[in-house]
Amino acid sequence: MLIEIIVQHAEDAKLAEEHGANRLELVTAMTEGGLTPSYGIIKDVVQAVSIPVHVMVRPHGYSFTYSEDDKRVILEDVKVCKELGATGIVFGSLTENGEIDEAFLKKVINVADGMKITFHRAIDEAKDIIEAYKTLQKYSDSIQTVLTSGGAPKAIDGVENLKAMLALSREKPSPVIMPGSGLSHNNIVEIHQKLQATEYHFGSAVRINGKFSEPINGNTIKKIREILG
Repeated sequence: MLIEIIVQHAEDAKLAEEHGANRLELVTAMTEGGLTPSYGIIKDVVQAVSIPVHVMVRPHGYSFTYSEDDKRVILEDVKVCKELGATGIVFGSLTENGEIDEAFLKKVINVADGMKITFHRAIDEAKDIIEAYKTLQKYSDSIQTVLTSGGAPKAIDGVENLKAMLALSREKPSPVIMPGSGLSHNNIVEIHQKLQATEYHFGSAVRINGKFSEPINGNTIKKIREILG
């Protein structure tokens, strides 16, 4: 069972690792839904822990449809993440029609050059989330994980889509479906009973008072680890 925790700096990262996280998603600006952190923070976090660090590569929070300028920035950020020793990136891009932007995805895969890739919750805003996942299945050699709430604001409300995506993921080599958004130690038993996923993603629920402005609560991560085994 893999538990991924959102972290914002080295202190978060060390606490998360110490209390049972298997992988970290490094972000900044959680009020914007998570943007690319500074290069200094990336370097600091990568050096602070021994577990994999996947860095959010998202230049702004306006949408998941990117201009040519945005795309140049994204590709440059991917290069830097690789240079700084990050294990992977967290990325997602849609076309104006709400489909996976395959042309740009191929460029990101090429620049990532072997780094792990998580396609993030951009998929939850796709026109057809199931078709979007089927598109990503074509890139299973390069995309290891899809972070999704099943197209709903919270994963608990997207259970039916998540079940369908998990079923598809078991049919052939596919990116792993990692449910996320609104998961906590209070609801993970119910969600896991329904989904039987192998990876789960936690954010504000593992922080004191449930706020990204507060420190990580290591005991909550330990509790989740004990529940999931």
